[in-house]
Amino acid sequence: MTVRIERLVTSGQFTLDGGTWDVDNNVWIVGDEREVIVIDAAHDAKAIADAVDDRHLIAIVCTHAHNDHVNAAPALAELTGATIWLHPDDLPLWRQTHPDRDPARHLQDGQVIEAAGTDLTVLHTPGHAPGAVCLYAPGLGTVFTGDTLFQGGPGATGRSYSHFPTIIESIRDRLLTLPPETKVLTGHGDATTIGAEAPHLQEWLERGH
Repeated sequence: MTVRIERLVTSGQFTLDGGTWDVDNNVWIVGDEREVIVIDAAHDAKAIADAVDDRHLIAIVCTHAHNDHVNAAPALAELTGATIWLHPDDLPLWRQTHPDRDPARHLQDGQVIEAAGTDLTVLHTPGHAPGAVCLYAPGLGTVFTGDTLFQGGPGATGRSYSHFPTIIESIRDRLLTLPPETKVLTGHGDATTIGAEAPHLQEWLERGH
C-alpha cells in the first residue's frame, strides 16, 4: 500500500505568557489505508479522528508542547486509543495545558517511529521550545519541522522557554544537513524545502551571535 501524507488545518488559539492569538495549525497524518500516525493534535480532536477514520492510529507525536499543538492530544488519545509521545524537555510546557495527564511515552533524539512501513527519525531541535523535535522521513523525502523552521525563517523565540541562538544551531546542525530537495512540512503555513531555506542561514547566524 502507498504511504501518503495528509494535511488537516485546524483553527484555535495559542496562549503563552499571558497573551492569546488566533492561529491555524497544520495537523499531519502519515500512513496508508490501514495505519497512520498523527503529528501535532491541534484544536479539534473530532476532526482529526474523522480524518483518521477507521485506520489504526499508532501514535500522536508532538513536535513540541505549546498549547496549540497539543490541546487536542488527550481527547484524540481517548477517541482512538493511541499513545501520546513528547520529548521530556517540554513537560513543563505540556503541564501548563494538561496538568493532570502526562504523555505516555518520551521521544528521544535518534529514535525511529514506524508508520505503514515508513521510518520517521526524531531530531531533537531545541530553540522554539526546549523539547522541540522534527521528524525526518527519508523514504518520503520530507521533514516535519513543527515550529522550528518555516518558509522564510526560524520559528519564533520571543517568549518563555525559547532561545534564538539555540534554534539557529538546531537548524544549522540538524536540518540544513539534510538533502536540499527535502520537503519541509511546517506546523503553520506553507511548505518549503531545505534548499530554499539554506541561503538564509548566514543572516540568521549573524543575528544569533
